[in-house]
Amino acid sequence: MNNPFSLKNKTILVTGASSGIGKSIAVESSKMGASLIITGRNEERLEETYRQLEGENHLKIVADMTKYEDIETIVQEIPQIDGFSNNAGITQVVLVKHIKQSILENILSTNTVAPILLTQLLIKNGKIRKNGSIVFTSSLSGNYCVHYGEGMYAASKGAISGFAKGAALDLSKSNIRVNSVCPGIINTNLFETNSVLTKEELEEKQKYFPLKRFGQPEDVAYAVIYFLSDASSWVTGADLKIDGGYTLL
Repeated sequence: MNNPFSLKNKTILVTGASSGIGKSIAVESSKMGASLIITGRNEERLEETYRQLEGENHLKIVADMTKYEDIETIVQEIPQIDGFSNNAGITQVVLVKHIKQSILENILSTNTVAPILLTQLLIKNGKIRKNGSIVFTSSLSGNYCVHYGEGMYAASKGAISGFAKGAALDLSKSNIRVNSVCPGIINTNLFETNSVLTKEELEEKQKYFPLKRFGQPEDVAYAVIYFLSDASSWVTGADLKIDGGYTLL
């Protein structure tokens, strides 16, 4: 039975796989038949993700994406891949008047600079096969809307969405597709620990979503799997909103 969404016989690199959206993408991709290469800087949590992967022939690499030598190590240690899902990301709620260079550099380094440099090295070293797919996890923030104190995060995500479109053009000659997903509020540890809203305020905020809930990591994972699969073979440069209808209001 033909399944264009299958990832069987595909090798997929997933960064930020130790938690949240990245973890879900790795686990769900393994269920679709992919061989996974997962990276993250927390060895214990990365091992937890590794144990949840279905199938065989998986590889884990502990790496800190803010260190260029770790990015080089990833590229050196992996075989050729069919897909790359970039999810490493951080945020910090800071109003403009309180912005510090150190905070800005940390956010941009993780969310923007690291994925761009990793992409560059993968392409330069011929690690992504022809007909491959690259997917960036961006955000509604910086592309469609922004919330108080999110200026630095919005800048980092707006930049990565812009890069994805440019890369889609540059890599089209190699038939490598590049797309991005823009999630709204997703129930992850990152959101829970960095939100400026209380638990009660979060519960109230859900009512303003047309679908009456926040997203789950799996909601994003399924969209990323679409972009990684042959089902999206004529889609590149796309920026997919995954927001429960939030931007309709």
